[in-house]
Amino acid sequence: MKPFVRDTLLRQRARLHELDALLSAPDVVDHMDRFRALSREHAEASTVVEVFNRYLQRETDLATARDMLDDPDMAEMAQEEILSAEADLAQLDGELQQCLLPKDPDDERNAFVEIRAGTGGDESALFAGDLARLYTRYAEKQRWQVETVSESPSELGGFKEVVLRIAGPGAYGRLRFESGGHRVQRVPATETQGRIHTSAATVAVMPEPDETQAVQLNPSELRIDTFRASGAGGQHINKTDSAVRVTHLPTGITAECQDGRSQHSNKAKALQVLTARLQEKDRSERAAAEAATRKGLIGSGDRSDRIRTYNFPQGRLTDHRINLTLYKVLQVMEGDLDEVIHALQVARGAELLAELEQRNGA
Repeated sequence: MKPFVRDTLLRQRARLHELDALLSAPDVVDHMDRFRALSREHAEASTVVEVFNRYLQRETDLATARDMLDDPDMAEMAQEEILSAEADLAQLDGELQQCLLPKDPDDERNAFVEIRAGTGGDESALFAGDLARLYTRYAEKQRWQVETVSESPSELGGFKEVVLRIAGPGAYGRLRFESGGHRVQRVPATETQGRIHTSAATVAVMPEPDETQAVQLNPSELRIDTFRASGAGGQHINKTDSAVRVTHLPTGITAECQDGRSQHSNKAKALQVLTARLQEKDRSERAAAEAATRKGLIGSGDRSDRIRTYNFPQGRLTDHRINLTLYKVLQVMEGDLDEVIHALQVARGAELLAELEQRNGA
């Protein structure tokens, strides 16, 4: 275990004793906000300290087993215990490092996934449609709910732009690293000569805003337009001006929703997406400022970051941020994204741990 990790855990254990004393004070329930905050901190610290105590116990077991190696009658059993303790310590060390990583409160939130066709004409729109299907299939595997907030279909299929709302525990935390430029290399359905084309689409993943903490929109800075929804939806949707587009005048950022039948519900969803886009603009500007001094492996999530290539002729998927190559592009396009997401989360965890170590060593 790294020294800074052990020092941090020892401080955490001392803090748990303090919290025990604070929560046992007779007047603690007189201030419910403080009581809830202390209780939450106590629950989090207890989880970490419990794992740390198991780690310390296995350290003791390992030392005892090593002392027994000199006894011929106990050497074989001691050797087995040494191997078992070393394996347990490695696993517990990994768990403890994960426990120490700073947690993003947005990770448990629902997500808006915005996909736009890029260079490549009709083929890029088809690719944008494939990405929408990929994320929909992945969400279904996680038992999350998916709804289309707005879409701009392409004539030959796919989308010029589509916004999905993906609702489920941890949706944003698992999809957040999908933000950026996605590139596809394949023979398009529109290609008669069998030539391989390269096309692109961009993805932006945004946490659904917490209504209690979201940026407050000034009504005087909004322009709200209604229009007739396009695309599939039956007779009703084509007869009413139920679709809504909201424009934030100071920034020019827009959001629209045409999925619901009611103008009121479409307006509410469009305002949610607009709020998410404004918050994402602030977040990306902060990330860009940080990147000026420190370029993280995972990147800022900006659309201009080319993050992944899907090479169909070779069946290869490459994530350029972590040099990950998998020969399972067809499975990934069917929503088998777990291996990619896990690798990105591990890489991000390593980054955060290195930053934590640097701060503790400073």
